[in-house]
Amino acid sequence: MFWRKRKPSDFEAEINTHLELEREQLKEQGMSEEEARPAARRAFGNVTQAQERFYESGRWLWWDNFLQDLRFGLRTLRKNPGFTAIAVLTLALGIGANTAIFSLLNAVLLRPLPVEKPGELVLLGRARAAGSSDDFAETELYSYPFYRQVQQKNQVFSDLSAILSLPLGMHGLVAGRTELELLHVQLVSGTYFRMLGVKPWLGRSLTAAEDEPAGGHPVAMVSYSWWDQRFAHDPTIIGKTVTLGSTAYTVVGVTPPGFFGTAVGQSPDVWIPLSMEKQISPGWNGLDNKWFQSLYILGRLKAGVTIGQDRAQVNLLANQIWRDYAGSTLTKQQEDDLRHAQIELTSIKHGLPHIRYGAETPLEILMAVVGLVLLIVCANLANLLLARATTREREIAVRMSLGAGRGRLVRQLLTESLVLTLAGATLGILFAGWAGHVLVAMVPHGDEPLPLNVAPDARVLGFTLLVSLATALLCGLAPALRATRIALGSSLKEARGSVASTSRTPLAKALIVSQVALSLVLLIGAGLFLRTLVNLANVVTGFNKENVLLFGIDAPAVGYKEDQRVVGLYQQIEQRVSALPGVRADSISFFTFDQGEWTDPVSVIGRTPTRQDDMSATYNVVGPGYFATMGIPLLLGRAFGQHDTGASPKVAVINETFARWYLPGGSPIGKHFGIGGDPKHSNDIEVVGVVKDAKYQNLGERPFPAAYFPYTQHVQYLNDFEVRYSGNPEVTIAEVRQAVSQIDHSLPLAYTGTLVEQVNRSLAGQSLIAQLSTFFGLLAALLACIGIYGLAAYAVTRRTNEIGVRMALGAEASGVLWMVMRESLTLAALGVAIGIPVSLAAARLIESVLYGLKTTDPATMALAALVMIAVAALAAYLPARRASKVDPMVALRYE
Repeated sequence: MFWRKRKPSDFEAEINTHLELEREQLKEQGMSEEEARPAARRAFGNVTQAQERFYESGRWLWWDNFLQDLRFGLRTLRKNPGFTAIAVLTLALGIGANTAIFSLLNAVLLRPLPVEKPGELVLLGRARAAGSSDDFAETELYSYPFYRQVQQKNQVFSDLSAILSLPLGMHGLVAGRTELELLHVQLVSGTYFRMLGVKPWLGRSLTAAEDEPAGGHPVAMVSYSWWDQRFAHDPTIIGKTVTLGSTAYTVVGVTPPGFFGTAVGQSPDVWIPLSMEKQISPGWNGLDNKWFQSLYILGRLKAGVTIGQDRAQVNLLANQIWRDYAGSTLTKQQEDDLRHAQIELTSIKHGLPHIRYGAETPLEILMAVVGLVLLIVCANLANLLLARATTREREIAVRMSLGAGRGRLVRQLLTESLVLTLAGATLGILFAGWAGHVLVAMVPHGDEPLPLNVAPDARVLGFTLLVSLATALLCGLAPALRATRIALGSSLKEARGSVASTSRTPLAKALIVSQVALSLVLLIGAGLFLRTLVNLANVVTGFNKENVLLFGIDAPAVGYKEDQRVVGLYQQIEQRVSALPGVRADSISFFTFDQGEWTDPVSVIGRTPTRQDDMSATYNVVGPGYFATMGIPLLLGRAFGQHDTGASPKVAVINETFARWYLPGGSPIGKHFGIGGDPKHSNDIEVVGVVKDAKYQNLGERPFPAAYFPYTQHVQYLNDFEVRYSGNPEVTIAEVRQAVSQIDHSLPLAYTGTLVEQVNRSLAGQSLIAQLSTFFGLLAALLACIGIYGLAAYAVTRRTNEIGVRMALGAEASGVLWMVMRESLTLAALGVAIGIPVSLAAARLIESVLYGLKTTDPATMALAALVMIAVAALAAYLPARRASKVDPMVALRYE
């Protein structure tokens, strides 16, 4: 019946139904019976002729029915603008939130790299690899000599390349310009662009010949976006130079639009050959050191070869290389480690996994949150549609009495739901486009916005379409089935608008209970995230974050080498700035907080590392005023002084955990340790002081051993400059700039903010989750409030006559008030009872992102439950109060 052709005469019942409905609607608009009848016939006068032409052309019935339903649905919704506006806005919010979060998830986790055949790209991932002490530890980084050997002996990849694991921010000088600018620099092998299949937009790519370290190859490729922003597509960029440190690099090519490299969320401005590593950082010497593990190695699988097929061959080759590096003097344990060493090949179709590791869990949580919001929106809209279908019961009864089947009416009502949903989805996409950029701005990424493209693509639009169709089905099916399950006789006898109360139906009550339960889940989740954020914000950091200004110094950019000249520069800066009024202390350091780390093994005579205790620590290189500047209390011994020079014995200040773990038994002052795994060769550092434990990478980290060295004895480039001040920070910033300029006017000095801001930035991820989950939790509670209010208000309207009878027989106003509120509070209590166990089950999924509390935290659950009960009480009180003030005489005459 659904697919067969039908004759025009088959539509007589449907035409009569449309005529009757149109006549009823025209009469409601004020026409008389005599005027409405011919007007309705004129509106549908050409239906029969249209049907004849339609079926003579061979088209099918379902399309015609759909068009009829669509026209009728649009006309019906247009006549109810208030209902339509509320429904569309509610849907836009729910669908738009899902689309916005999915757009961010798509950009970070799902969108393939903009390269040739990204599914063939793999990363030589986490492995058991040889270390400098011939011990074996987990790593996903490899040395340059290892990369070259794999490249030369490889038989499993069609091409291989390497990139430096650390993206560099360097101040560079572009030819023809006078001011230094901050550039994001990536060191890559000469085969990098060839392996990715990335063709230059302008000029040429780097070549394999430029991998040879001898003499280096000072050439560079620049990104399309940087070329566009800085040079406005000027083709003369080819041949110009970009000076990084003391080396001028000739620009040989421009990458194509949309290419951002191989790491999502990182968008280099300049790519230079790995062979220039010594010029970028003379102290590294990673090109010659077979244990200097600093590279990610990327490969392209040969056509038709899977990751599993290549893994065995890669591990065989790697094992041979490691065995050659380790030599013949292997202990039994080392031999066993080497025998079991394995490299995992990981697909990088969607990019290197670094940002994805940190973003995957928050994005999944947010997707779950907005998914629950959409379910609440569906329940809310279903209640609206159910109430609206109840008011249309006479209309539906008339259509059924004229021959319309139940299936036909269900399709009509579902079409109206689809129209509403598609309208909401269209508005939601516009909302998602704006919200996506707001979300990217909220994601922590230093001072610059995260370079992510969250513009909708085919996957996002397909997701939105599927969500819209599912929403239309969820919202519309149950009300449509309920609306068409009526008794024709009683419905036709009812006066217009006088119908049974929808508030009494089990479906309406079930929808309210589900809204309350889902809202409670979101409120409990929001409470847990908020309390986690509060706990992290109140963590004892071990340093005083107040009144500290942070600056960045780029000594290599103006030609300083890692020698005594750069040490003298740092000492001059510290002395000159410390003499400024308002400066209480200052220091130059390797890092402060959440800016990276230097971790290496610790060697102590008499201590041998085990698998459970790898004896590693975090190290920092600082100036003599570092502890006073950071406000880290000195517990034992002394801090660094002017007498700690390159010619004096090496010294260190350690933290409490270092002393407790590695130097137990008595005072650690005067004891020695070394960096590396062999104490026989490096046990030459004397402990001169012990400071309080502090946080180094994040506020949630456990106490970890740390040691500090004076930069006079560990000569290297240091980027961070901290100034503790009192008074006006703006004045201090200007004075610091002037003081440094007097020492070397060409030295780049960038103000990067305060230590408070830096600590707060480390909480940006938790803050994002807490803010969004709180917003959506409150939105869910509001939607539940609206649903409860609507149900109670509708019940009061339909029971006005009953209420009048009760009050006429002596019922008190307070009794009527409680009678109306009791039903709503009962539904709310049932929703809370269901929501709590659901929350307990769901909370296990977010346990890893909580800090300082359990998922079963009773205070959070109790507060969320009280909020929901209070919301339900408020929503029910307003219509209940109106019911308690009903005039019995008016109510008894109410139809």
